[in-house]
Amino acid sequence: MKEVSIVGLDIAKRVFQVHAAKSDGSVVLRRKLSRGQVITFFTELPKCTVAMEACATAHYWAREIGKLGHDVRLIPPAYVKPFVKRQKNDAADAEAIVEAATRPSMRFVVPKTESQQACSMLFRTRDLFVRQRTQLINALRAHLAEQGVIAPQGIANLTLLTEIVEDHGKGLDLIVVETARLYLDQIGVLSSRIASLEKALRSEAKRSQSAARLMSMPGMGPITAMAVEAFAPTMVTFRRGRDFAAWLGLVPKQHSSGGKQVLGRTSKMGQRDIRRLLIIGAMTVIRWACRKAPPENSWLARMLARKPGMLVAIALANKMARSIWAMMTKNEDYKDSALAAA
Repeated sequence: MKEVSIVGLDIAKRVFQVHAAKSDGSVVLRRKLSRGQVITFFTELPKCTVAMEACATAHYWAREIGKLGHDVRLIPPAYVKPFVKRQKNDAADAEAIVEAATRPSMRFVVPKTESQQACSMLFRTRDLFVRQRTQLINALRAHLAEQGVIAPQGIANLTLLTEIVEDHGKGLDLIVVETARLYLDQIGVLSSRIASLEKALRSEAKRSQSAARLMSMPGMGPITAMAVEAFAPTMVTFRRGRDFAAWLGLVPKQHSSGGKQVLGRTSKMGQRDIRRLLIIGAMTVIRWACRKAPPENSWLARMLARKPGMLVAIALANKMARSIWAMMTKNEDYKDSALAAA
């Protein structure tokens, strides 16, 4: 066991597969472990590199194994898959993890801290409740449409939905009215929970110096700032702002060959939560710019004059991502017109 240089750990709920290898890649050990045996095994193992796929519970195990002095590396599952030989099973997966981790050009995922995962739980819970509320509103609108009552979309028209249900002059059946009230009650419960979660997010944003710095940028609110803190690794991980924008999936997808560069649509291959919020924030900046007219000859004015609004929003979100990297790495607040007037 003293010869072990790297260990590939295929994690699961109960049964874990270990593949230990020397520095030259030769196999030292293959073993199955129960959940309770994992920490004991790595406690007795000499300090080495431990590689895992960045999937469910990986960040927890990375923290626990890292406390024992091991060098823990998390690999995106998509980068491990090409190294699986023939049949797929736990032993083959663990071996593929070792093969992938030893590649000099391999990219690794930075393990998240407990506070980051706590913030991500808060953020994703709010996101889930918002989706559930939207589903309920759309379902209620669909049921009312079957009764000949057409209601407009959006949470802003919830009051109108309530008036329609309570207005017995619409000729709605009593069963329809009582069932619709169940929908409205559930929507109200979700709305109150969403409001409490947003209050918690704003409270966390006020306590965080980095979140306050991010909110100095137009289009960045407390929810987006906390999403960056929860889901993004430290900015020193990226060499430049363009790398961070590419990590978010805010760059064109390439289909280049033979020296000819061919760029397609946005790749959408990165962190979707931050990407979505940045695009929403960029659209807000554009709406305000259209109302008040952006500075003449500014980047935003030139883009809006010749490009569709959605394309401009994605381009602006890309600039916002690069500005986030610059603000976080230099510990500086947002400086005026880098987004809208540069």
